[in-house]
Amino acid sequence: MSYTTLLFDIDHTLLDFDATERWALRKLFADEQLEWTEERETRYRSINKILWAALERGEVTRDAVISERFVTFFAEEGRAVDGKQMDERYRTYLGQGTDLIDGALELLEQLKGHYRLYVVTNGVSRTQHARLAGSGLSPYFDRIFVSEDTGYQKPMRAFFTYVFDRIPAFRPEQTLLIGDSLTADIQGGISAGIDTCWFNPSQETAPAELTPTYTIERLEQLLDLLRMTERIR
Repeated sequence: MSYTTLLFDIDHTLLDFDATERWALRKLFADEQLEWTEERETRYRSINKILWAALERGEVTRDAVISERFVTFFAEEGRAVDGKQMDERYRTYLGQGTDLIDGALELLEQLKGHYRLYVVTNGVSRTQHARLAGSGLSPYFDRIFVSEDTGYQKPMRAFFTYVFDRIPAFRPEQTLLIGDSLTADIQGGISAGIDTCWFNPSQETAPAELTPTYTIERLEQLLDLLRMTERIR
């Protein structure tokens, strides 16, 4: 299959969210005079992961996720906080995080001009746009689609319908989605009727019922994959 359109997830695919999140949490904890420890970071990430998974299943709203994660975390520390105000500060710090996944910039430099490139990401719009701009990745993309702007989130079919309707002369058979999440990206892409490429640097095993079209462990492998489709020579 020869592809003309590439849809990229960003967190854990092009941008190093773990590094950014750790830096933002350290700043937030310092503001609250709370010592950063690996245990506290792990506990926050567990709370956050559970809430985001519930959002992907349509069980909670985005506003509930970004507020309740801090309310829950600080309650375990014996503190009552305003979740929305806490999230505003966290988002400010998060938006300053521009760490790249190895090979991300080089990959986009190779792809630009050969493909139409789009971002498809869950998250808060101003945060994601700030991170893409700060990292220097924004100019490589024809358009950036953030779940907050669409009113839907991956893996919802409505999110992808929104995106497809806004890509000129969109053809699903010529479109490839690249992302790290089996649920948001791979399941979302499969349900939307497009090919998928699972970015799997940790070499995890996908469940038998969820099979991506391709799997790569390093971003540069995407170039080899695409060369086989005769778009890059």
